[in-house]
Amino acid sequence: MGLFDDLIRNATKGINNAVNENKAAQPSQPSAPAPQSNKSERIVFSSCPSTLEEFRALEQADLSTPFKTAALTVLALTYFERDKELCYSMLQFISGPREMSPAEKQFINDRFMDGKSYIAKSYFEGATPANDYTPAQPLTVTVSENPYSYDNAGYAKLFIASGGADSPRHVMLRNAKDGKWYLWEQFLLSGIREPESSNPWA
Repeated sequence: MGLFDDLIRNATKGINNAVNENKAAQPSQPSAPAPQSNKSERIVFSSCPSTLEEFRALEQADLSTPFKTAALTVLALTYFERDKELCYSMLQFISGPREMSPAEKQFINDRFMDGKSYIAKSYFEGATPANDYTPAQPLTVTVSENPYSYDNAGYAKLFIASGGADSPRHVMLRNAKDGKWYLWEQFLLSGIREPESSNPWA
């Protein structure tokens, strides 16, 4: 029996060695991709354009990152109060090949009714209800991502905090064939806290 035990033991050892060698020869399985970081970028506008041409000449207007396009969306919306057609033209520029619809323009018009132009200004740093949403200078927008911002290939869902809201609002950007990031949808115009100057109880 001792001889047979040795044979079985040696055979088992040989099988185990072969299995281990086979595992070592196989390529390792790729690990799951790490989640995206919660990166934020501060986009600073060194000047305030007064025309579409000046808007297009801004450093951020190369639309090379979704962060730049998201910040430009805020800047464009602040022009509605003084010149809504210029506002629409700026939004159309950052929308690229996607044509703005009449319904989209009407939605923006409706959101800014009754003097609510402060909604767009609330996304600039330093703008709060206490100072009637007067932004700090130079105009600065902080744009953030989260681990799910790039779940859909070719799209980016980024977030911008408002000084008048408890949670940030988001903007959807889309990457085109030319490598630029264009505005796809914006969800920035929901109601926020009113400025103190319009609050009769302040």
